[in-house]
Amino acid sequence: MTPTSATPTPERSERRLLAASVALIVATTLTDVLTPASLVIGTLVSAPLALAALGASRRATLNLTALAIAGNILAGAVNAARDGATPTDLGNRAVSILAAILVGFLSLRAREAATRAARLHEEERRLQRERALRTLIEAVSGPLTQAQFVTRAAHALKDFTGAATVEIGSVDRAVLREPHAHTGAGEGSLGRRLPLDLLARPATRDPGQGRPDQVWAVGGGDTYVARLTRPSDPELLILLTRPAAPPDQLSEAVQTLQPLLDRTALLDDLHARQAQLQERGELLQDLIYSFSHDLRTPLMANAVNMRSALKGAYGPLPDDYAATLRNGLDANATLLALADQLLLVAKYESGQEDDELQSVPLRDLVLNVVEQLRPAAATRGVTLETTLDGARTRGRKHDLRRAVQNLLDNAVRYAPPGSAVHVTLARADDEAILSVLDSGPGVSAPRVPTLFQRFRSGGAGGGTGLGLYLTRRIAERHGGTVTYARTARAQSVFTLTLPLEDA
Repeated sequence: MTPTSATPTPERSERRLLAASVALIVATTLTDVLTPASLVIGTLVSAPLALAALGASRRATLNLTALAIAGNILAGAVNAARDGATPTDLGNRAVSILAAILVGFLSLRAREAATRAARLHEEERRLQRERALRTLIEAVSGPLTQAQFVTRAAHALKDFTGAATVEIGSVDRAVLREPHAHTGAGEGSLGRRLPLDLLARPATRDPGQGRPDQVWAVGGGDTYVARLTRPSDPELLILLTRPAAPPDQLSEAVQTLQPLLDRTALLDDLHARQAQLQERGELLQDLIYSFSHDLRTPLMANAVNMRSALKGAYGPLPDDYAATLRNGLDANATLLALADQLLLVAKYESGQEDDELQSVPLRDLVLNVVEQLRPAAATRGVTLETTLDGARTRGRKHDLRRAVQNLLDNAVRYAPPGSAVHVTLARADDEAILSVLDSGPGVSAPRVPTLFQRFRSGGAGGGTGLGLYLTRRIAERHGGTVTYARTARAQSVFTLTLPLEDA
Protein backbone atom coordinates (compact mmCIF):
# COMPACT_ATOMS: atom_id res chain seq x y z
CA MET A 1 0.00 0.00 0.00
CA THR A 2 1.27 3.49 -0.86
CA PRO A 3 2.04 5.67 2.21
CA THR A 4 -0.58 8.41 2.89
CA SER A 5 -1.33 10.95 5.60
CA ALA A 6 -3.67 8.40 7.23
CA THR A 7 -0.86 5.88 7.57
CA PRO A 8 2.25 7.70 8.81
CA THR A 9 5.59 6.15 8.01
CA PRO A 10 8.26 5.52 10.70
CA GLU A 11 10.31 8.46 9.38
CA ARG A 12 7.36 10.84 9.68
CA SER A 13 6.53 9.59 13.19
CA GLU A 14 10.15 10.09 14.27
CA ARG A 15 10.17 13.66 12.94
CA ARG A 16 6.98 14.47 14.85
CA LEU A 17 8.39 12.97 18.04
CA LEU A 18 11.64 14.92 17.70
CA ALA A 19 9.74 18.15 17.06
CA ALA A 20 7.62 17.66 20.18
CA SER A 21 10.70 16.78 22.27
CA VAL A 22 12.61 19.84 21.10
CA ALA A 23 9.58 22.01 21.89
CA LEU A 24 9.33 20.54 25.41
CA ILE A 25 13.06 21.01 26.06
CA VAL A 26 12.88 24.61 24.84
CA ALA A 27 9.77 25.27 26.97
CA THR A 28 11.40 23.69 30.02
CA THR A 29 14.56 25.75 29.51
CA LEU A 30 12.53 29.00 29.18
CA THR A 31 10.63 28.12 32.35
CA ASP A 32 13.91 27.41 34.10
CA VAL A 33 15.27 30.78 32.99
CA LEU A 34 12.19 32.65 34.26
CA THR A 35 12.06 30.92 37.67
CA PRO A 36 14.48 31.14 40.61
CA ALA A 37 17.45 28.82 40.58
CA SER A 38 16.30 27.18 43.77
CA LEU A 39 13.36 25.51 41.95
CA VAL A 40 15.74 23.44 39.68
CA ILE A 41 13.27 23.33 36.79
CA GLY A 42 16.11 22.20 34.47
CA THR A 43 15.93 18.69 35.89
CA LEU A 44 12.63 18.26 34.03
CA VAL A 45 14.35 18.27 30.61
CA SER A 46 15.25 14.63 31.23
CA ALA A 47 11.58 13.65 30.80
CA PRO A 48 11.12 14.63 27.12
CA LEU A 49 14.67 13.45 26.48
CA ALA A 50 13.87 9.94 27.77
CA LEU A 51 10.58 9.74 25.84
CA ALA A 52 12.13 10.94 22.58
CA ALA A 53 15.25 8.77 22.83
CA LEU A 54 13.16 5.58 22.91
CA GLY A 55 11.73 6.37 19.49
CA ALA A 56 14.57 8.33 17.91
CA SER A 57 17.73 7.32 16.16
CA ARG A 58 21.11 7.30 17.87
CA ARG A 59 22.12 10.56 16.21
CA ALA A 60 18.84 12.25 17.19
CA THR A 61 19.22 11.04 20.78
CA LEU A 62 22.72 12.53 20.99
CA ASN A 63 21.46 15.83 19.56
CA LEU A 64 18.59 15.96 22.06
CA THR A 65 21.00 15.22 24.94
CA ALA A 66 23.31 17.99 23.77
CA LEU A 67 20.30 20.35 23.54
CA ALA A 68 19.21 19.47 27.10
CA ILE A 69 22.73 20.09 28.44
CA ALA A 70 22.96 23.39 26.56
CA GLY A 71 19.55 24.44 27.93
CA ASN A 72 20.67 23.67 31.51
CA ILE A 73 23.89 25.62 31.07
CA LEU A 74 22.03 28.57 29.54
CA ALA A 75 19.40 28.63 32.34
CA GLY A 76 22.12 28.32 35.01
CA ALA A 77 24.09 31.20 33.52
CA VAL A 78 21.02 33.46 33.31
CA ASN A 79 19.92 32.61 36.88
CA ALA A 80 23.45 33.20 38.24
CA ALA A 81 23.67 36.56 36.50
CA ARG A 82 20.28 37.62 37.81
CA ASP A 83 20.08 36.09 41.31
CA GLY A 84 23.66 35.19 42.08
CA ALA A 85 25.19 31.72 42.39
CA THR A 86 25.21 29.90 45.71
CA PRO A 87 26.94 26.57 46.25
CA THR A 88 23.53 24.92 46.53
CA ASP A 89 22.38 26.37 43.20
CA LEU A 90 25.57 25.23 41.47
CA GLY A 91 25.18 21.74 42.95
CA ASN A 92 21.56 21.53 41.80
CA ARG A 93 22.57 22.68 38.32
CA ALA A 94 25.34 20.07 38.16
CA VAL A 95 22.86 17.37 39.22
CA SER A 96 20.43 18.53 36.48
CA ILE A 97 23.16 18.35 33.81
CA LEU A 98 24.34 14.92 35.03
CA ALA A 99 20.72 13.70 35.01
CA ALA A 100 20.37 14.74 31.36
CA ILE A 101 23.61 12.98 30.47
CA LEU A 102 22.60 9.85 32.41
CA VAL A 103 19.13 9.69 30.87
CA GLY A 104 20.58 10.13 27.38
CA PHE A 105 23.17 7.41 27.98
CA LEU A 106 20.63 5.00 29.45
CA SER A 107 18.22 5.73 26.61
CA LEU A 108 20.94 4.88 24.06
CA ARG A 109 21.76 1.65 25.87
CA ALA A 110 18.09 0.74 26.13
CA ARG A 111 17.59 1.42 22.43
CA GLU A 112 20.63 -0.68 21.51
CA ALA A 113 19.41 -3.52 23.71
CA ALA A 114 15.96 -3.33 22.12
CA THR A 115 17.53 -3.31 18.66
CA ARG A 116 19.65 -6.37 19.50
CA ALA A 117 16.64 -8.16 20.94
CA ALA A 118 14.61 -7.38 17.82
CA ARG A 119 17.46 -8.56 15.62
CA LEU A 120 17.80 -11.81 17.59
CA HIS A 121 14.06 -12.33 17.45
CA GLU A 122 14.07 -11.79 13.69
CA GLU A 123 17.03 -14.16 13.30
CA GLU A 124 15.20 -16.81 15.31
CA ARG A 125 12.13 -16.36 13.12
CA ARG A 126 14.28 -16.66 10.01
CA LEU A 127 15.91 -19.85 11.30
CA GLN A 128 12.51 -21.31 12.13
CA ARG A 129 11.28 -20.52 8.62
CA GLU A 130 14.40 -22.07 7.07
CA ARG A 131 13.96 -25.21 9.18
CA ALA A 132 10.33 -25.39 8.15
CA LEU A 133 11.28 -24.95 4.48
CA ARG A 134 13.91 -27.68 4.77
CA THR A 135 11.30 -29.98 6.28
CA LEU A 136 8.97 -29.08 3.41
CA ILE A 137 11.67 -29.83 0.83
CA GLU A 138 12.61 -33.15 2.46
CA ALA A 139 8.95 -34.21 2.51
CA VAL A 140 8.55 -33.83 -1.26
CA SER A 141 12.06 -34.79 -2.38
CA GLY A 142 13.03 -38.06 -3.99
CA PRO A 143 12.17 -39.91 -7.21
CA LEU A 144 8.40 -39.33 -6.98
CA THR A 145 5.65 -39.53 -9.54
CA GLN A 146 3.46 -36.45 -9.86
CA ALA A 147 0.65 -38.21 -7.96
CA GLN A 148 3.03 -38.98 -5.08
CA PHE A 149 4.38 -35.43 -5.19
CA VAL A 150 0.88 -33.93 -4.90
CA THR A 151 0.00 -36.15 -1.93
CA ARG A 152 3.20 -35.36 -0.06
CA ALA A 153 3.04 -31.65 -0.90
CA ALA A 154 -0.50 -31.36 0.49
CA HIS A 155 0.46 -32.84 3.87
CA ALA A 156 3.76 -30.92 3.99
CA LEU A 157 1.97 -27.61 3.28
CA LYS A 158 -0.55 -28.36 6.02
CA ASP A 159 2.29 -28.78 8.52
CA PHE A 160 4.17 -25.74 7.19
CA THR A 161 1.23 -23.31 7.11
CA GLY A 162 -0.90 -24.64 9.96
CA ALA A 163 -3.90 -24.62 7.63
CA ALA A 164 -7.11 -26.43 8.58
CA THR A 165 -7.12 -28.26 5.22
CA VAL A 166 -4.96 -28.26 2.11
CA GLU A 167 -6.18 -29.43 -1.27
CA ILE A 168 -4.10 -29.74 -4.45
CA GLY A 169 -5.37 -30.83 -7.86
CA SER A 170 -4.99 -30.39 -11.59
CA VAL A 171 -7.35 -27.84 -13.13
CA ASP A 172 -8.84 -28.88 -16.45
CA ARG A 173 -11.77 -26.89 -17.88
CA ALA A 174 -12.62 -25.43 -14.46
CA VAL A 175 -12.83 -28.92 -12.92
CA LEU A 176 -10.41 -30.28 -10.31
CA ARG A 177 -8.93 -33.57 -11.53
CA GLU A 178 -6.11 -36.04 -10.81
CA PRO A 179 -3.39 -35.85 -9.64
CA HIS A 180 -5.26 -34.79 -6.52
CA ALA A 181 -4.80 -34.80 -2.75
CA HIS A 182 -6.96 -33.52 0.12
CA THR A 183 -5.85 -33.48 3.77
CA GLY A 184 -9.38 -33.25 5.16
CA ALA A 185 -12.22 -35.75 5.25
CA GLY A 186 -13.74 -36.87 1.94
CA GLU A 187 -12.51 -36.11 -1.57
CA GLY A 188 -12.74 -32.33 -1.38
CA SER A 189 -13.53 -30.70 -4.69
CA LEU A 190 -12.29 -33.57 -6.90
CA GLY A 191 -14.39 -33.82 -10.05
CA ARG A 192 -16.37 -30.69 -9.25
CA ARG A 193 -16.61 -27.44 -11.15
CA LEU A 194 -14.72 -24.75 -9.26
CA PRO A 195 -16.14 -21.27 -8.57
CA LEU A 196 -14.76 -18.42 -10.63
CA ASP A 197 -13.01 -16.69 -7.72
CA LEU A 198 -10.75 -19.75 -7.29
CA LEU A 199 -9.82 -19.81 -10.98
CA ALA A 200 -9.10 -16.13 -11.68
CA ARG A 201 -5.64 -14.96 -10.72
CA PRO A 202 -5.80 -11.39 -9.36
CA ALA A 203 -4.19 -8.61 -11.37
CA THR A 204 -2.44 -7.07 -8.35
CA ARG A 205 1.32 -7.09 -8.38
CA ASP A 206 3.99 -7.05 -5.73
CA PRO A 207 5.27 -3.43 -5.85
CA GLY A 208 8.78 -4.48 -4.85
CA GLN A 209 9.13 -7.36 -7.31
CA GLY A 210 6.95 -6.30 -10.22
CA ARG A 211 5.41 -9.77 -10.60
CA PRO A 212 1.93 -11.30 -9.98
CA ASP A 213 1.14 -12.35 -6.41
CA GLN A 214 2.12 -15.98 -5.69
CA VAL A 215 -0.69 -16.45 -3.17
CA TRP A 216 -3.99 -14.58 -2.89
CA ALA A 217 -7.00 -14.69 -0.59
CA VAL A 218 -10.60 -15.44 -1.61
CA GLY A 219 -13.86 -15.81 0.28
CA GLY A 220 -13.15 -12.96 2.66
CA GLY A 221 -9.68 -14.21 3.55
CA ASP A 222 -10.83 -17.63 4.77
CA THR A 223 -9.17 -19.46 1.84
CA TYR A 224 -5.85 -18.79 0.14
CA VAL A 225 -5.14 -19.87 -3.43
CA ALA A 226 -1.87 -20.57 -5.24
CA ARG A 227 -0.83 -22.28 -8.48
CA LEU A 228 2.04 -24.49 -9.58
CA THR A 229 2.84 -24.64 -13.29
CA ARG A 230 3.70 -27.80 -15.24
CA PRO A 231 5.52 -27.87 -18.60
CA SER A 232 3.02 -29.85 -20.68
CA ASP A 233 0.07 -30.39 -18.32
CA PRO A 234 -2.57 -28.13 -16.73
CA GLU A 235 -1.58 -26.13 -13.67
CA LEU A 236 -1.92 -27.48 -10.15
CA LEU A 237 -4.31 -25.47 -7.96
CA ILE A 238 -3.51 -25.20 -4.22
CA LEU A 239 -6.33 -24.36 -1.78
CA LEU A 240 -5.40 -23.59 1.86
CA THR A 241 -8.21 -23.12 4.37
CA ARG A 242 -7.54 -20.79 7.33
CA PRO A 243 -3.71 -20.97 7.25
CA ALA A 244 -1.88 -19.72 10.33
CA ALA A 245 1.19 -18.59 8.36
CA PRO A 246 1.22 -15.08 6.81
CA PRO A 247 0.91 -14.68 3.03
CA ASP A 248 4.64 -14.05 2.52
CA GLN A 249 5.46 -17.44 4.07
CA LEU A 250 2.77 -19.10 1.95
CA SER A 251 4.33 -17.52 -1.14
CA GLU A 252 7.79 -18.70 -0.08
CA ALA A 253 6.50 -22.26 0.31
CA VAL A 254 4.91 -22.20 -3.15
CA GLN A 255 8.11 -20.87 -4.73
CA THR A 256 10.04 -23.67 -2.99
CA LEU A 257 7.68 -26.34 -4.35
CA GLN A 258 7.82 -25.14 -7.97
CA PRO A 259 11.35 -26.40 -8.89
CA LEU A 260 10.66 -29.67 -7.06
CA LEU A 261 7.54 -30.15 -9.20
CA ASP A 262 9.55 -29.32 -12.33
CA ARG A 263 12.04 -32.05 -11.42
CA THR A 264 9.22 -34.53 -10.78
CA ALA A 265 7.69 -33.71 -14.17
CA LEU A 266 11.05 -34.32 -15.84
CA LEU A 267 11.39 -37.67 -14.06
CA ASP A 268 7.90 -38.68 -15.19
CA ASP A 269 8.76 -37.72 -18.75
CA LEU A 270 12.05 -39.63 -18.53
CA HIS A 271 10.31 -42.76 -17.23
CA ALA A 272 7.73 -42.55 -20.02
CA ARG A 273 10.46 -42.20 -22.64
CA GLN A 274 12.41 -45.11 -21.12
CA ALA A 275 9.30 -47.26 -21.27
CA GLN A 276 8.78 -46.32 -24.93
CA LEU A 277 12.42 -47.07 -25.75
CA GLN A 278 12.25 -50.40 -23.96
CA GLU A 279 9.09 -51.31 -25.83
CA ARG A 280 10.64 -50.31 -29.14
CA GLY A 281 13.86 -52.17 -28.30
CA GLU A 282 11.94 -55.33 -27.51
CA LEU A 283 9.99 -54.95 -30.73
CA LEU A 284 13.19 -54.49 -32.76
CA GLN A 285 14.78 -57.52 -31.10
CA ASP A 286 11.72 -59.63 -31.89
CA LEU A 287 11.82 -58.42 -35.49
CA ILE A 288 15.54 -59.21 -35.77
CA TYR A 289 15.07 -62.68 -34.30
CA SER A 290 12.14 -63.39 -36.59
CA PHE A 291 13.87 -61.97 -39.65
CA SER A 292 17.14 -63.79 -39.02
CA HIS A 293 15.45 -67.10 -38.24
CA ASP A 294 13.04 -66.91 -41.17
CA LEU A 295 15.84 -65.80 -43.50
CA ARG A 296 18.11 -68.71 -42.69
CA THR A 297 15.65 -71.47 -43.68
CA PRO A 298 15.07 -70.47 -47.33
CA LEU A 299 18.73 -69.49 -47.77
CA MET A 300 19.95 -72.88 -46.59
CA ALA A 301 17.40 -74.67 -48.78
CA ASN A 302 18.45 -72.54 -51.73
CA ALA A 303 22.11 -73.35 -51.10
CA VAL A 304 21.37 -77.09 -51.01
CA ASN A 305 19.57 -76.88 -54.37
CA MET A 306 22.38 -74.87 -55.99
CA ARG A 307 25.07 -77.27 -54.73
CA SER A 308 23.06 -80.23 -56.03
CA ALA A 309 22.75 -78.57 -59.42
CA LEU A 310 26.49 -77.87 -59.56
CA LYS A 311 27.18 -81.55 -58.74
CA GLY A 312 25.09 -82.63 -61.75
CA ALA A 313 21.89 -83.67 -60.03
CA TYR A 314 19.93 -82.10 -62.87
CA GLY A 315 22.25 -82.99 -65.69
CA PRO A 316 25.14 -81.13 -67.34
CA LEU A 317 25.04 -77.35 -66.95
CA PRO A 318 26.34 -74.67 -69.34
CA ASP A 319 29.44 -72.91 -68.04
CA ASP A 320 27.65 -69.57 -67.77
CA TYR A 321 24.85 -71.11 -65.75
CA ALA A 322 27.32 -72.90 -63.47
CA ALA A 323 29.16 -69.59 -62.89
CA THR A 324 25.87 -67.96 -62.04
CA LEU A 325 25.10 -70.68 -59.49
CA ARG A 326 28.52 -70.28 -57.89
CA ASN A 327 27.96 -66.52 -57.60
CA GLY A 328 24.58 -67.25 -56.07
CA LEU A 329 26.19 -69.55 -53.52
CA ASP A 330 28.63 -66.78 -52.54
CA ALA A 331 25.78 -64.30 -52.16
CA ASN A 332 23.85 -66.91 -50.18
CA ALA A 333 26.82 -67.37 -47.83
CA THR A 334 27.03 -63.60 -47.31
CA LEU A 335 23.34 -63.40 -46.40
CA LEU A 336 23.66 -66.35 -44.03
CA ALA A 337 26.61 -64.64 -42.33
CA LEU A 338 24.54 -61.46 -42.02
CA ALA A 339 21.67 -63.42 -40.46
CA ASP A 340 24.11 -64.93 -37.94
CA GLN A 341 25.48 -61.48 -37.13
CA LEU A 342 21.99 -60.04 -36.61
CA LEU A 343 21.10 -62.89 -34.25
CA LEU A 344 24.30 -62.30 -32.31
CA VAL A 345 23.67 -58.53 -32.15
CA ALA A 346 20.16 -59.15 -30.83
CA LYS A 347 21.53 -61.52 -28.19
CA TYR A 348 24.14 -59.06 -26.94
CA GLU A 349 21.81 -56.05 -27.03
CA SER A 350 19.22 -57.90 -24.93
CA GLY A 351 21.81 -59.10 -22.41
CA GLN A 352 20.87 -62.70 -23.11
CA GLU A 353 23.44 -65.24 -21.88
CA ASP A 354 22.12 -68.72 -22.57
CA ASP A 355 25.45 -70.48 -23.18
CA GLU A 356 27.56 -72.02 -20.44
CA LEU A 357 31.08 -70.72 -19.94
CA GLN A 358 33.74 -73.26 -20.79
CA SER A 359 37.49 -73.52 -21.03
CA VAL A 360 38.46 -72.39 -24.53
CA PRO A 361 41.93 -73.24 -25.99
CA LEU A 362 42.66 -70.03 -27.88
CA ARG A 363 45.58 -71.45 -29.88
CA ASP A 364 43.44 -74.25 -31.36
CA LEU A 365 40.58 -71.83 -32.00
CA VAL A 366 42.83 -69.37 -33.88
CA LEU A 367 44.47 -72.16 -35.91
CA ASN A 368 41.07 -73.47 -36.94
CA VAL A 369 39.97 -70.04 -38.16
CA VAL A 370 43.27 -69.50 -40.01
CA GLU A 371 42.96 -72.84 -41.82
CA GLN A 372 39.39 -72.06 -42.77
CA LEU A 373 40.42 -68.71 -44.29
CA ARG A 374 43.53 -69.89 -46.15
CA PRO A 375 41.69 -70.72 -49.41
CA ALA A 376 40.02 -67.29 -49.53
CA ALA A 377 43.34 -65.61 -48.68
CA ALA A 378 45.16 -67.58 -51.38
CA THR A 379 42.57 -66.48 -53.92
CA ARG A 380 43.48 -62.87 -53.12
CA GLY A 381 47.22 -63.62 -53.15
CA VAL A 382 47.53 -63.10 -49.40
CA THR A 383 49.42 -65.43 -47.08
CA LEU A 384 48.62 -66.06 -43.43
CA GLU A 385 51.58 -66.29 -41.03
CA THR A 386 51.09 -67.37 -37.42
CA THR A 387 53.06 -67.21 -34.19
CA LEU A 388 50.83 -68.74 -31.54
CA ASP A 389 51.51 -69.50 -27.88
CA GLY A 390 49.29 -71.75 -25.85
CA ALA A 391 46.63 -69.88 -23.90
CA ARG A 392 43.21 -70.67 -22.47
CA THR A 393 40.33 -68.46 -21.37
CA ARG A 394 36.86 -69.07 -20.01
CA GLY A 395 34.07 -68.04 -22.30
CA ARG A 396 31.70 -69.02 -25.08
CA LYS A 397 33.60 -70.78 -27.82
CA HIS A 398 31.21 -69.88 -30.62
CA ASP A 399 31.28 -66.16 -29.77
CA LEU A 400 35.08 -66.08 -29.39
CA ARG A 401 35.45 -67.81 -32.74
CA ARG A 402 33.22 -65.14 -34.29
CA ALA A 403 35.40 -62.35 -32.82
CA VAL A 404 38.64 -63.91 -34.15
CA GLN A 405 37.09 -64.60 -37.53
CA ASN A 406 35.88 -61.00 -37.83
CA LEU A 407 39.42 -59.68 -37.29
CA LEU A 408 41.01 -62.13 -39.74
CA ASP A 409 38.29 -61.61 -42.37
CA ASN A 410 38.84 -57.89 -42.13
CA ALA A 411 42.63 -58.24 -42.52
CA VAL A 412 42.39 -60.61 -45.52
CA ARG A 413 39.82 -58.38 -47.22
CA TYR A 414 41.98 -55.25 -47.11
CA ALA A 415 45.51 -56.69 -47.31
CA PRO A 416 47.08 -55.94 -50.73
CA PRO A 417 47.84 -58.90 -53.03
CA GLY A 418 51.28 -60.39 -52.46
CA SER A 419 51.37 -59.31 -48.80
CA ALA A 420 51.07 -61.33 -45.60
CA VAL A 421 48.75 -61.13 -42.62
CA HIS A 422 50.60 -61.83 -39.37
CA VAL A 423 48.58 -63.46 -36.59
CA THR A 424 50.23 -63.52 -33.15
CA LEU A 425 48.93 -65.02 -29.91
CA ALA A 426 51.01 -64.31 -26.80
CA ARG A 427 50.68 -64.35 -23.02
CA ALA A 428 51.42 -61.25 -20.95
CA ASP A 429 50.88 -61.34 -17.20
CA ASP A 430 47.27 -62.46 -16.78
CA GLU A 431 46.10 -61.75 -20.35
CA ALA A 432 46.09 -63.50 -23.70
CA ILE A 433 46.89 -61.03 -26.49
CA LEU A 434 45.88 -61.76 -30.09
CA SER A 435 47.32 -59.37 -32.71
CA VAL A 436 46.31 -59.31 -36.37
CA LEU A 437 48.64 -57.17 -38.52
CA ASP A 438 48.22 -56.37 -42.22
CA SER A 439 49.58 -53.89 -44.76
CA GLY A 440 46.22 -52.61 -45.92
CA PRO A 441 45.24 -48.93 -46.34
CA GLY A 442 44.15 -48.69 -42.73
CA VAL A 443 41.44 -46.56 -41.12
CA SER A 444 41.26 -42.81 -41.63
CA ALA A 445 41.79 -40.75 -38.50
CA PRO A 446 38.21 -39.35 -38.36
CA ARG A 447 36.79 -42.90 -38.39
CA VAL A 448 38.92 -44.32 -35.59
CA PRO A 449 36.75 -43.08 -32.67
CA THR A 450 33.65 -44.79 -34.15
CA LEU A 451 35.40 -47.86 -35.60
CA PHE A 452 33.84 -50.33 -33.17
CA GLN A 453 30.33 -48.88 -33.24
CA ARG A 454 27.35 -50.27 -35.13
CA PHE A 455 27.01 -49.73 -38.88
CA ARG A 456 30.28 -47.83 -39.38
CA SER A 457 31.37 -49.07 -42.79
CA GLY A 458 33.87 -47.89 -45.35
CA GLY A 459 37.60 -48.66 -45.40
CA ALA A 460 39.19 -51.21 -43.12
CA GLY A 461 36.59 -52.46 -40.69
CA GLY A 462 33.82 -51.99 -43.26
CA GLY A 463 31.45 -54.63 -44.67
CA THR A 464 28.05 -54.78 -42.99
CA GLY A 465 29.17 -52.46 -40.21
CA LEU A 466 28.51 -55.15 -37.59
CA GLY A 467 31.71 -57.23 -37.54
CA LEU A 468 33.95 -54.98 -35.45
CA TYR A 469 31.02 -53.91 -33.28
CA LEU A 470 30.33 -57.56 -32.44
CA THR A 471 34.02 -58.14 -31.79
CA ARG A 472 34.00 -55.32 -29.23
CA ARG A 473 30.84 -56.60 -27.54
CA ILE A 474 32.21 -60.16 -27.38
CA ALA A 475 35.52 -58.94 -25.95
CA GLU A 476 33.77 -56.81 -23.32
CA ARG A 477 31.40 -59.63 -22.36
CA HIS A 478 34.45 -61.84 -21.75
CA GLY A 479 36.25 -59.18 -19.69
CA GLY A 480 38.63 -58.13 -22.50
CA THR A 481 39.16 -55.34 -25.01
CA VAL A 482 39.78 -54.82 -28.72
CA THR A 483 41.78 -51.90 -30.13
CA TYR A 484 43.08 -50.58 -33.44
CA ALA A 485 46.39 -48.85 -34.12
CA ARG A 486 48.55 -47.79 -37.05
CA THR A 487 52.21 -48.79 -36.77
CA ALA A 488 55.24 -46.73 -37.70
CA ARG A 489 55.60 -48.88 -40.85
CA ALA A 490 52.10 -47.89 -42.04
CA GLN A 491 50.56 -51.22 -41.06
CA SER A 492 47.21 -51.81 -39.35
CA VAL A 493 47.09 -53.89 -36.19
CA PHE A 494 43.98 -55.04 -34.35
CA THR A 495 44.60 -56.31 -30.83
CA LEU A 496 42.19 -58.52 -28.90
CA THR A 497 42.96 -59.08 -25.19
CA LEU A 498 41.23 -61.70 -23.04
CA PRO A 499 41.82 -62.74 -19.42
CA LEU A 500 43.67 -66.04 -18.99
CA GLU A 501 41.77 -68.87 -17.40
CA ASP A 502 44.39 -69.42 -14.68
CA ALA A 503 44.71 -65.70 -13.88
